[in-house]
Amino acid sequence: MEIIKIAISLYEQLLITSVTLPIEMLKAGEAYAKRHKGQNFKPLAIECLSEDGNNITTSVGINMAVHSDFQSLNSYDYIIVPSIWRNPRPVVRHNPQLATNLAFAWERGATIIGVGTGVCFLAESGMLNGHSATTHWHYANQFMKSYPAVELKPDYFITQSDRLYTVASLNALADVVVHLIGQFYGKDAANHVQQNFSHEIRKPYEEQRYLEGAVDRHSDEQIAAIQFWLKNNASSALSLAEVAQQFGISYRSFNRRFKAATGKTAIAYLQEVRLQQACELLASSNLSIQEVALTVGFNSQSQLSRAFKEQMNQTPSAYRKIVRKKLFS
Repeated sequence: MEIIKIAISLYEQLLITSVTLPIEMLKAGEAYAKRHKGQNFKPLAIECLSEDGNNITTSVGINMAVHSDFQSLNSYDYIIVPSIWRNPRPVVRHNPQLATNLAFAWERGATIIGVGTGVCFLAESGMLNGHSATTHWHYANQFMKSYPAVELKPDYFITQSDRLYTVASLNALADVVVHLIGQFYGKDAANHVQQNFSHEIRKPYEEQRYLEGAVDRHSDEQIAAIQFWLKNNASSALSLAEVAQQFGISYRSFNRRFKAATGKTAIAYLQEVRLQQACELLASSNLSIQEVALTVGFNSQSQLSRAFKEQMNQTPSAYRKIVRKKLFS
């Protein structure tokens, strides 16, 4: 049976939640897949490594078990480099093997996820030179001074460059982990984990990250203006053809340019906007399902339910029940 091997690097000054959160989310995704995937299920092997292979006692006194040392990193498929508490520079100096072995593992095909100031280890290795990255906002200026060859994107919470992910916060790490669970086990497993670990209405991973080589913030100003209009008028009775006419563009040209600029059709984009707004109302209002559907622009409760089932594999009422339980329990 194929196993997905995941390593987490440990050091004394790490931010513990940047270790425990991905482990718990990954194990939840694995458990869901085990119940639903049958023979296609791939188990996870999640192991912690340290500079010398010895257990780590963190700066707050919590002892963390270690499987091996950093020289073993090249045998893993995915590597998570946690955030560092306070000044990262002494930690980088005291763990000299990590940067070197991260670079070696990446060259051999590993996917690496750097979290917050833990991204310094990726930069120290040289693997980020010429690539985009982000880090915790508080350390952004010093990071640019220390690693000028890295194209820092401080306005983004997530960057993706080939097999290199960097994230600026724990929430962004959670989004990347959900994204990875989707790759491992599919959309249903990813939705299950996201709904059970976060009550917030989150933007899709693809809308948050800076993807190197892609144009996430496209240059078609007219289409951008239409996107803004659609977000603020999702419940409008105007058809997309009428929206195009309102902006002085033919419907055929509108569809072609919208897909070229955003990577999705205008119909799909509008449905995503309406679903996101429906999620917000289900979580925060006492409107009936029918009222939510009509408020965000669906023609009926059944139309909203069909879209919900297709995208989130559950009904609006089931989603509301889960979110309300998490919000108010």
